[in-house]
Formats: sequence, C-alpha cells, structure tokens
Amino acid sequence: MNRWLIENGIFVTMDPERPKLEGWMAVEGRAIAAMGAGEAPEEERAKAKEIVNGKDLLFMPGLINTHGHAAMSLLRGLADDLVLQDWLENHMWPMEAKFTGDDVYWGTSLAAMEMILSGTTAFVDMYDHMDRVAQVVELSGLRASLTRGVIGLCPPDVQTAKLNDAIQFARDWHGQADGRIRAMMSPHAPYTCPPDYIERIVAAAHELGLPMHTHMSETAAEVAQNVRDYGVRPAEHLDRLGLFSRPALVAHAVHLTDEEIALLAERGVAVSHNPVSNLKLASGVARVPDLLRAGVTVSLGTDSAASNNNLDLFEEIRLAALLHKGVSGDPTAVPAAEALRMATVYGAKSIGLEGVVGMLKPGMKADFIALSIAKAHFVPATDYVSHLVYSASGADVAHVWVDGKQLLRNRELLTMDAERIRFEAQRSFERLRQ
Repeated sequence: MNRWLIENGIFVTMDPERPKLEGWMAVEGRAIAAMGAGEAPEEERAKAKEIVNGKDLLFMPGLINTHGHAAMSLLRGLADDLVLQDWLENHMWPMEAKFTGDDVYWGTSLAAMEMILSGTTAFVDMYDHMDRVAQVVELSGLRASLTRGVIGLCPPDVQTAKLNDAIQFARDWHGQADGRIRAMMSPHAPYTCPPDYIERIVAAAHELGLPMHTHMSETAAEVAQNVRDYGVRPAEHLDRLGLFSRPALVAHAVHLTDEEIALLAERGVAVSHNPVSNLKLASGVARVPDLLRAGVTVSLGTDSAASNNNLDLFEEIRLAALLHKGVSGDPTAVPAAEALRMATVYGAKSIGLEGVVGMLKPGMKADFIALSIAKAHFVPATDYVSHLVYSASGADVAHVWVDGKQLLRNRELLTMDAERIRFEAQRSFERLRQ
C-alpha cells in the first residue's frame, strides 16, 4: 500500500488531545498512518515513497458542507434579493422543472469544482436526478451524503413514484465509490410533504437503515403555516411523525423555541446552520449559541449557490463566529475554535462520520487540505485557528486530498476538467432560460 510523508508542516488537527502540531504526517492508502512533532524519524522517511515539503503550508481537516443543492449552481445570480417563498415558487421551481439529468450533472460538476477549490472535501446534497449527482461524486473524488429530496405536493401516484425513486437510489449508491458515497432519506420539508407521506419516508429509512435530512423552521412564515395546518410547530410535528426516531439532520432551524431546542437535544438531532443563505433570504438568525449550550450538534452548510451565492465554507465559518457575537452582544458567543469545529468535527458527527473524518489523527481517513500561508493575512504567526476563521478564504487552499487521493495540487484540479465544466454549465443555463 502506498505510503507517503508530509514534513516541515503546520497542522491544525482539531484533535483536542493535540490541537496543533509542527512536524510531519504520514499517509498510507486512504488513512492517516502516523503524526509527530519536529523532524520525521528516519524510519518514516525510509518507508515513504514520496515526501512532500510542507513549508509555508498549513494543513487541516477538509471542510464538511452539511446542506446544499449542488446542481442549483446553474441558477447562481438568477433571482436575488427576494423573500424565500417568492424566490422558490416564482423563480427557482419553474426553472428547476426544466432540469434534465444532464443539467444536474453539469450543475453538480460546477459545484464540486468550486468546493474542491475552496477546501470542502465532503458535502450533503438533496436534489433530483441523484444518480447523476453520484456520478459526479464518484468522478471528482469527493465524499458525500446524498439524498433524493422528495416534495409531496403532488397526486398519490406521483408521491409513490418519487419515494420509490429515493429508495432505489439509496439501494444503488449507498456505500459506493469505495465508501465515499452514503445515502439519506429526505422529505423536503414539513410544509411541502403531507404528514402521511413523511411517515412513509421514515418507514423506508428504518427499512434501509438510513438517516434523515430535511428543511425545518427556515422562516417564521413556514412555522406559522405549520401551526395553522397541524396545530403544532415543525419540530414537534416532525417528532410526532417519527422523523427523529432515525438519526436526523435538519437544515436551517432558524425559528426555535426553548422547548424545541430541548427536544432536538433530547432526540440527538443535528442542525445544519446556513448563515449566509439565511441572511440573504432574510430568513433570520438561528439560535446557535443556545443550540450549542443545549448539546445540539451544529454544523455548517452553504445551501445552494442560488441563495448564497458561492460555496466557500470559509465564509460560513467566519460568519458563524461573527454573526452571533453581533446579535447577542457577547463576543464569546461562538469562539473561533468552535466555529472551526462546526465545519469539521461537528460536520462529521452530523452525518454519521464521527471518528472517520473531521480531524487529523492516525487511523482516520486522509481527508485534508493545505492552505498557503506565505501571505500577508497569515502574518504574524500568532494563532492559526484565529487566522483560519477570521482571515482565511477558500482562495488560500492550495492542495486537497480525499481518501488519501490528491484532488487539487497547487490550485490545479486533478480529477475534473475545469474548462469543460464551465462551458457545459453555461450551455445548460442558456438552454434553461429560453
């Protein structure tokens, strides 16, 4: 099995036992084999088939984007500055109704390219034509939790067809791409799926042994509608329908009461915090400090490039640290290290990969990135966690590895044809807007 070595590197490991390391890291096959401070031992250098000089590089776990709709990259900039329901119903859904499998493939390819270039190594995607999304993941080398998002505002026979499609996708792709692809089950949201339909999706998740993912309490209007239609707020509604009986990840969770936060904590439900998208759509500010204090796992997502408008998770990290300081008046609300954990350790936990990715530690998967720190905004070398959160951007990412395989070298994509992707994505958009 191929073994190679990085030496002279600075490592922000996210491992509480050894958070920072100046030294070396050995990778064997798909996993981190060993790490140490100072110079690499001669026996490590002798075993290595390749030695990488880590000078002027900062290595950290790859970022984990826990909520998005990758193919919507084709709709970037199409309809800005609108409220969520207007944006969705009058602009996004009519365009998305025209999407073919090829459109999804090239839109997802565009998103995958952008994620690699900005340091994301794993992502959650909820969409349609998921076979094509999985093909992109397989080709690109990324890690992903994929789910056929199901909207139930349709006749019963169409509901059944969508559910069967989601089940078949999970059976076909869960565990594929050398284990890099995992499946989830996803009713789109409680306001787009009737209660009995959500129960059927939960039953399928139990049968398949899969986690759940859904949008929840993104806007105040959505919460009010849920109360009108079902007599309770979304969290209690989904709990009654059994959705939290499976490992569950909910996106947004902006409008929560104390009781709902306690419920999520009790049920072990994780939350994907999407600060940029929530601000752009004026959906509100999630109660992240309260969620964290209650013991809820909070990770970070970009949502789609149509509501963000980029997939640079470093922006979400910075905003997660800054936003909650500003709205609470407490500069300690989300410290830098906690914001960074949201994009790494907590991201891994929220998608069932705790202990697999999210840290640099021997035995864990070799999913990591290297940032070029020979730049003004990384000087002086005071606190690299602070620099990563408050100074860095995706443009600083120089190298990316997933499962021990390099996907980006000196900002050159190694698994994807950037020029072809840009051309095909633009061509898809031109067709869609006709």
